[in-house]
Amino acid sequence: MPDYTLYGYFRSSCTARVRIALHLKGIAYEDVPINLLKGEQRSEAHRVLNPSGTVPLLICHGAGDMSITQSVAAVEYIDEVHAGTGPSLLPPASDPAARAAARSLASIVAADMQPVTNLKVRQYLKEAAGEGHAAEWMRKATVEGLQAYEAVSARWAGRYSVGDELTIADICLMPAVWNAARLGIDIEQFLTIAKVVGNLNEVPAVQQASYFRQKDCPPELRVKETDGG
Repeated sequence: MPDYTLYGYFRSSCTARVRIALHLKGIAYEDVPINLLKGEQRSEAHRVLNPSGTVPLLICHGAGDMSITQSVAAVEYIDEVHAGTGPSLLPPASDPAARAAARSLASIVAADMQPVTNLKVRQYLKEAAGEGHAAEWMRKATVEGLQAYEAVSARWAGRYSVGDELTIADICLMPAVWNAARLGIDIEQFLTIAKVVGNLNEVPAVQQASYFRQKDCPPELRVKETDGG
């Protein structure tokens, strides 16, 4: 049995963050799909495991089946427990400024952008003001979040968001960019983000974590290996 079980949804950006971290570290895990559109995250069985009624949920079997119910906490836990495996997901402790920058960028996505564009908020807005208003709100909030990310990362970026090593900032950025593409937002308007994303697209762990490579992705959306993508 793998050391981890990840409960998630193929198109959950929060789940994708954890998937990227696990793949970067080369860690095998059991994947348990939770269909958000069917409301499985709100089921009694799931709430027993995660009282928030959300995904992702990471079960750490090597730590007595400890549950981690927030994606950024899960990514940092994976990085700390597997410090000697794969890349470090934060800049070195000798560079606290860069570590703060990476955490700040991750928080722009995880704390400022994603919570106001998630499924629960979209459903509320759709009921209150219609689908068109909900979609426009999500686009506006996403663009504003990407503008903030761009402004901060422009001061720190090298090959990736903070210097030349992939960090937790990039792990949060990439799924946000996938969501932005779904909303029809042109990433090329954000010069630093576009450069970073071009490099991230070449990382095998990011490719493996793609929404469209997951087993619960509908067949009509799934990437075919012969596509080369």
